[in-house]
Amino acid sequence: MKDLIIYIHGKGGSAAEADHYKKLFNNSTVIGLDYKAQTPWEAKEEFPQLFEAICKNYSSVTLIANSIGAYFSMCALSDKAIERAFFISPIVDMKKLIENMMMWANVTEDELREEKEIVTEFGETLSWEYYQYVKAHPIKWNIPTHILYGENDNLTSLDTMSGFAESIRASFTVMKGGEHWFHTNKQMIFLDKWITDIT
Repeated sequence: MKDLIIYIHGKGGSAAEADHYKKLFNNSTVIGLDYKAQTPWEAKEEFPQLFEAICKNYSSVTLIANSIGAYFSMCALSDKAIERAFFISPIVDMKKLIENMMMWANVTEDELREEKEIVTEFGETLSWEYYQYVKAHPIKWNIPTHILYGENDNLTSLDTMSGFAESIRASFTVMKGGEHWFHTNKQMIFLDKWITDIT
């Protein structure tokens, strides 16, 4: 039986991005998870069903997940038979990220509680329900993991990411000058080499 690589995209991405990884895993089947979840509780409902449907005919599963796709994966797939995970710019502390966005938008906790949802000038919608859920459901992740982080990531600080990597005993690689979104030719070459060196 072939090995399976599941790719989970970030916000605004698509399952088709999985095609990029086919050349890195010649002897494996590479499938992008085509999901609709917008919140961690929706991911907790949807991801396990999709995972089970895809994985039943494979001997081992490797996960590659990007940004919020990695966060959703940690919320929804922590108890699945995943051999290892590659996380690209994962969101690892959603509570801190929401609090940062509240600060950027000059929104207090009381205002968010009162309004329930607040649309920010930078395009994100702050949600009281989402914030409360995140506080009540901290991440638990014990799967062997490799993390790639861009030095100029604007969503997660180096301290937060390195602290998380240490807490789950993940290998941790920083791309000098890299961004949260790995998309330029130089960044993708770095990403590909990172995966190939590990595999």
